[in-house]
Amino acid sequence: MVEIFYSLQGEGYNFGRALHFIRLAGCDIQCSWCDSKESWNRESYPLISIEEIISKISLHHSKEVVITGGEPTLYNLLPLTTTLKERGYYTYLESSGAYPLLGHFDWITISPKKWKPPLLENLKKASELKVVIEGKEDFLWAEENRRLVPESTRVYLQPEWSKREEVAKMVVGYIKENPYWRLSLQTHNYLDIP
Repeated sequence: MVEIFYSLQGEGYNFGRALHFIRLAGCDIQCSWCDSKESWNRESYPLISIEEIISKISLHHSKEVVITGGEPTLYNLLPLTTTLKERGYYTYLESSGAYPLLGHFDWITISPKKWKPPLLENLKKASELKVVIEGKEDFLWAEENRRLVPESTRVYLQPEWSKREEVAKMVVGYIKENPYWRLSLQTHNYLDIP
């Protein structure tokens, strides 16, 4: 476990919602733009019990929890999500989709990575598809994945934060030409929300 914190969702469909974030350690995907590189090494962080997790999140009013990482699907999340559901929590998952989704999730965000593509079975379960755009070539990747998600899936293009000056206009132009996409911004970075 890297951290548990209470904040606002800064991106995607659930932008602006007050949520608990459970950031799990371990990631073998290791995106160059990752904003939580400290989470990659699983051995650097201790395991904590599900009851400790519940104890920490019960300090706040929200009954909504995001499980993120690192790459959270490196773990069997069934015991954690079962307990969260039993306690009345709504569970969100943020994942690359590269591994099987083991758990009970109310909302699944898949952010596919070219170097470790998502499993088709995960794309079929996606509530939201969020593709990070670093350059023009990423639009093709975005479209390949969009074709594999259900029609009801919300689809977002998100300018990569460190290249936002270069790619934001390109993303906006692409969405204007392909209005089934929506824009996702990392508003937590703009507003300096932890």
